[in-house]
Amino acid sequence: MTLLRRDSGPAGNRASTQRRRYIAVVIAVLLLTAGLRMFVVEPLRVASDSMEPTVGEGSTVLLFKQGSDAPGALVAFNNPVDSKLMIKRIVAVGGQSIAIKDALLYVDGALIPEPFVDHSRIDGTYFGPVTVPEGQVFLMGDNRDVSVDSREFGAVPSEDITAVVIWPMR
Repeated sequence: MTLLRRDSGPAGNRASTQRRRYIAVVIAVLLLTAGLRMFVVEPLRVASDSMEPTVGEGSTVLLFKQGSDAPGALVAFNNPVDSKLMIKRIVAVGGQSIAIKDALLYVDGALIPEPFVDHSRIDGTYFGPVTVPEGQVFLMGDNRDVSVDSREFGAVPSEDITAVVIWPMR
């Protein structure tokens, strides 16, 4: 009795090769995505209303994992009090003097325009003046009435800024 052996032939080899390539591509995409998230960008869901109206509570933002000390930048850092990740705006850097007079921000005595702040909600608010220590940044939320920020916990070392908000998504 002769046993017939079925040869998979060239078509069977092609299918096997294509399957291996597909698996390799899927693994590469997963590793690339994980690497990007760990070292480059990361989404974050905002848990408070301290950055409204710029970034609302429940919104998702995309963080670029690189520090910044540029005034006006929205940045992420770990709260010095409880180490929770927070998002605030840099309003002054080391060596600058900051004050709030009747809800208006002054840096080095100059009025800073802030169209993203609802000044009518914080009318009558005063703070400072204080000078930001060298190598540190002064951070504030856009919703000044409810924000826990550098007015409460002080300036933050620039190296503690872990990311920059690059995309507020609604």
